[in-house]
Amino acid sequence: MSDHHNSEDQNTDDQNTAPQDALEDMSYAELRDLAFSIAEHRLDIGFFIDLMSHTTAIASVADEGGSLGDISGSLVETIHAAKQIFGAESLGEQEPLFRARYIEYIREHRSS
Repeated sequence: MSDHHNSEDQNTDDQNTAPQDALEDMSYAELRDLAFSIAEHRLDIGFFIDLMSHTTAIASVADEGGSLGDISGSLVETIHAAKQIFGAESLGEQEPLFRARYIEYIREHRSS
């Protein structure tokens, strides 16, 4: 019985490996769009807020008299702001960090 369970785990691992490799080959924009689409479908405003909390964009909002709470007024507004903030050209050397976060998020939530 234990061997059967291990065989199922191995098959699951094999099935997950190929898509993960494919994610590594995707462009930044493709990863961002896929992660955003999953988060939007899941109504996961926390994902967008978490992303924004790791950028200098939040400092800019605070400088303009805003706050993270103001940004998160609605899911639609948050997604719109995130799409503007997370263009590849605006991230510079932070892009690899966000690529990794998108891949992690996609792997965690792709089938849910």
